[in-house]
Amino acid sequence: MSEKKTFRITRFDPDRDEAPRTETYEIPVDPDWKVLDALNFIKDEIDGSLSHRWSCRMAVCGSCGMMVDGKPTLTCKKALSEYGSEISVEPLANFPVVRDLVVELDGFMEKFESVKPWIIRAKERAVEEGTHRQSQAELEEFKQFSMCINCMLCYSACPVVANEPEFIGPAAIALGHRYNLDSRDEGAHERNEIFRGEGSVFSCSYANECSEVCPKSVDPAAAVNQAKINAVIDWATGFVVTRGKE
Repeated sequence: MSEKKTFRITRFDPDRDEAPRTETYEIPVDPDWKVLDALNFIKDEIDGSLSHRWSCRMAVCGSCGMMVDGKPTLTCKKALSEYGSEISVEPLANFPVVRDLVVELDGFMEKFESVKPWIIRAKERAVEEGTHRQSQAELEEFKQFSMCINCMLCYSACPVVANEPEFIGPAAIALGHRYNLDSRDEGAHERNEIFRGEGSVFSCSYANECSEVCPKSVDPAAAVNQAKINAVIDWATGFVVTRGKE
């Protein structure tokens, strides 16, 4: 641990601070450390009052997303060796701050729930009919969009979320789109109505920032644009059917 790096960390205690402040820590670092390792060292060895989220340390749980040198980053995945001698760490942008590097998730989870991220069936199959079988090709249709770990980096990077808080957002749309593509699901019309409603998919300006920061290559930008097309087709189909009945 001969090398030292300086960390400029945004701190905010709602019981004490009127506004966020920056504290600086110079620490010895191991060459193999990730950014999260340095934050844990600061909390364990220097300042136990530092608050940040983390859990699996394996880029699976999505808990440790933060702004590192101004970019949304999964801190357990990003190596310290990729940064210079000074590193800034802030809470994710576009989210209310609870304390220090911890952000509020309630609004984000409400958007997730709004797209009905579960299999919807008009009628459940009888037990004797067995399970819903799916081919490998059918799985591949949606598999990429199912890899999201809810790290929220895409929301932090999205310029539309920054200006339109009601926007459903890239991760939620990708998740809804994932179920629309699932051969076992029959709820696409319900989700497409949601996609066309408040905070609709059409708010997206296709900046592609969400896909750039995604640590799992989900490509939410592609999901959003595919969802736009499907939402229009769904509306047009419904319009034609309704007019045909008149």
